[in-house]
Amino acid sequence: MGRLSDVFSSELGRRRVWLFFQIATLVYVIPLILADYPYIDDNWRSLSAGTAWAGQGRLFTELFYNLLTFSDAAPNIFPLPLLIATLAMAFALTSLTFHYYPQPTMSRCLVVLPLWYNPFFLQNLSYQYDGPAIALSLVAVIYAITFRHASRILQWLVPAFLIALALGLYQVSLNVFLGLCCLELLWGAYDKWTWPQWCELIGWKIAQAGLGGLIYSVTAYPYMNQNRALLLNWAAAPWLQVEINIGRVLEKVVLLFHGGFAWVFAALLLCAIAGSVRLARNVIERQDAALRKVVMGLVCVLTVPVVTLLVSGAALFFRDFNEGARTLMGFAVLLVLLFYLSHLALTSIHERLTMLLVVPLLAMLSLSYAYGRVLTVQNTFASSALFSLGHDIASHRPLREAKRIYMSVSYSDHWLVEAAGSFKQMPILHYLLNINFYMLAENLPKAGITNVVAERERRNATLVGYQGYPPLVESKFYSLYLLGDYGFIVMKEPTPITALAW
Repeated sequence: MGRLSDVFSSELGRRRVWLFFQIATLVYVIPLILADYPYIDDNWRSLSAGTAWAGQGRLFTELFYNLLTFSDAAPNIFPLPLLIATLAMAFALTSLTFHYYPQPTMSRCLVVLPLWYNPFFLQNLSYQYDGPAIALSLVAVIYAITFRHASRILQWLVPAFLIALALGLYQVSLNVFLGLCCLELLWGAYDKWTWPQWCELIGWKIAQAGLGGLIYSVTAYPYMNQNRALLLNWAAAPWLQVEINIGRVLEKVVLLFHGGFAWVFAALLLCAIAGSVRLARNVIERQDAALRKVVMGLVCVLTVPVVTLLVSGAALFFRDFNEGARTLMGFAVLLVLLFYLSHLALTSIHERLTMLLVVPLLAMLSLSYAYGRVLTVQNTFASSALFSLGHDIASHRPLREAKRIYMSVSYSDHWLVEAAGSFKQMPILHYLLNINFYMLAENLPKAGITNVVAERERRNATLVGYQGYPPLVESKFYSLYLLGDYGFIVMKEPTPITALAW
């Protein structure tokens, strides 16, 4: 036990810190690599080597794949991009650790690891195309925080360019940058920075973010489709809509705190509260004017609700609100905040107690592997569904030679039978998976079927317009109809499933 505690309390060099993060980050993504599941958009991108990121304001993601594949498109080269992003993240986390702790220990490395061990980040990493680019945007904002140079011009320009790069890779990463800026304020307050230093930090971050946004606005933003940038209608109760959006995000976040996870995070929260008391004591003991201490204390208190709000952040104010887990990158900063404050509390009692931070990290690592198994199950189910549907179409000449086969849009939470038990014990898994369809039209070309298209403009007419006709093929999960030269795939509602009790 003594030797183990020494591992957590002894000072580490940069090489060992990097090695720790390289192993830790790679272990977290191994389940996703092994599952090798093309996740939603990956299907059409791999089919056409398509990009289309520039229209989303993510020009630098497009350029990243152009450079990596030595082409003007994006052939599927997974998992190489993810391995590159994981390597880059190890360097970024090393830089951030030394930024916060000039003399890092293993337990101090654990404080920043939640930036990668964010449960909701698993959905981002599920995308074989988008995931690595999103991870690199996270790397960019971390380096924007840690960059230091004697030249004031470079101290302003380099972080600004990194922020612009992050936005051009994935705009939601701005929430992480702003959240880390809040942590910078807490860190400066605890380390008893002088009042001018602390205020200068605020000024620098505002200037860097402003210039970064300006650079982004003249580089990647002009390529964005304008309907993606529509904000809430300020003439129609926008704050009510923001409140509704916050409630929807809260409903999803609560899914994480189930079973043992609830107890683990409750203990983490209690430690963080104790750590905040220690930070407040440091602010009170400062040799400074009372007004300055009050202002600094008030700002430190306000960082907590700000970081919490940044879990979803700017997405709350867009008309096309996305409540998917991939938009909750800011949750990582909230975790780092809890880990930082908990580390303060545990260190004040005994250095060896900081080993307890391993527990929530192991819980999140366990979730990663559980999610990896669900992805594997989904991959098996999708392959089976593809074979079944492809076989039924190919074995019937009228369907095979139809001008078009329209696939109805039908959603259900009961497709994945084998994962029912996992979904019951870890409700967050279903939210992370975010797949409630039987098949995508983009999947059929893998089986040699090229005349199937998703039914969009017809507004799902097959579900109500063709039920009176006899189906050409009747399956457990779908019915195939043929009217003239056009075919129709109508999905059936699967039977609700319950986990088996043994």
